[in-house]
Amino acid sequence: MTGKVCGICEGPLPSKADSRGRTAVYCSAACRQRAYRSRREPAPDVQALIAEVGRVANRLTPRPPEAFLADLTSLTSDVGKLRRIARLARRTKAENVTPAPVTETVDEVAFAGSLEEHQRELRVHCYRMVGSYDDAEDLVQETFLRAWRGRAGFEGRSSFRAWLYRIATNTCLDFLRRNKRVPRPYDPMPGVDQLGEPPQFLPWLQPFPDDVAEIAETRETMELVFLTAIQHLPPKQRAVVILNDALGWKAAETADLLETTVASVTSALQRARPTLRERLPERRADWARTVRPTEEEQAILRRYMAAATADGDSRVMAELLREDVLVTMPPNPLWFSGRDVFLKFVAKSLDPASPMYFGEWKHLPAVANGLPAAGGYVRRPGTRVYRAQVLDVLRIEDGKVAEITAFEPHLFPAFGLPLTIT
Repeated sequence: MTGKVCGICEGPLPSKADSRGRTAVYCSAACRQRAYRSRREPAPDVQALIAEVGRVANRLTPRPPEAFLADLTSLTSDVGKLRRIARLARRTKAENVTPAPVTETVDEVAFAGSLEEHQRELRVHCYRMVGSYDDAEDLVQETFLRAWRGRAGFEGRSSFRAWLYRIATNTCLDFLRRNKRVPRPYDPMPGVDQLGEPPQFLPWLQPFPDDVAEIAETRETMELVFLTAIQHLPPKQRAVVILNDALGWKAAETADLLETTVASVTSALQRARPTLRERLPERRADWARTVRPTEEEQAILRRYMAAATADGDSRVMAELLREDVLVTMPPNPLWFSGRDVFLKFVAKSLDPASPMYFGEWKHLPAVANGLPAAGGYVRRPGTRVYRAQVLDVLRIEDGKVAEITAFEPHLFPAFGLPLTIT
């Protein structure tokens, strides 16, 4: 046992004796899902929360029951937020390696609250760096621990935000040095007549929930096509591109953060941009638009969800898809290139008379990386509940679905989607 505890329930973490990689942050998938839900809430103001708790507690009365229940619900929510901040302060204090006098002069709760204020944008930054939502969650927590340990070294020569970005970027670079991730082409699928060459396989790629709309000015640097392209860059070039092109930092600011020269930053940008141009859509200006799906995209999504069922009209699905539509399913090695190839595969799984019949489907709408998405639920033969199965993220061009990226369902809670429906 490592002595560390789960960040949610404070239970013991699983042993790493027989595993590889980083130490777990949560003890179970259930705790990870609870963390996803809680982190979508706005960063709290500690003093305002304490004042609100006192105000609601002083007016508590059991009659009328409706008002009593509403006050208790509000009170429980606010106390839960304060508990999370206190746990972060206690956990980071336990990790502290600075001398005692420094600890005594720092308000741990206030510092934890300051970290919370930047949590969401740092999660976006880490996600852009590594392309995985799960890893970004863990890297933000590691960033907070590093910030806590090094808080005595923050002298105010830069903003607190820039200081945190420096720590987060270095944390991601360390992670990428430990975990060599190199995109490679998908393997050919025997017996399947695909259109064109195999696309790039990135088994670590994951979607990002729609709260990115509150942070990014455009969806360009959060779309999966951009995330896929940037994963082909060496880590340092990737960091430079993100800081300059996604966050809009000046070359001098980026150089200061990475502890390098302006000339090195400029050189990295010059080397990185041709690689990105090769892997981004030619009509880049057409898809670098808003952070939310358009009304046309939402209408296409509704038609897609209706057609992707056993009772759906296959002709409608055919009309929605571009002839050269690309379908990938990370981390699975399945891929389909071409409308006819994909529809042939789907038809077998939707036909109750087929030996490949999978079950009945329902869908709920979502937004991932600024794109329309459909959470797919399947009711397997002989069961009564529809269980989360796949998150389809659609890239739409000229009114047609040009690309579908299908992800595994364990991230549904992060998107506000239930794991089961009836």
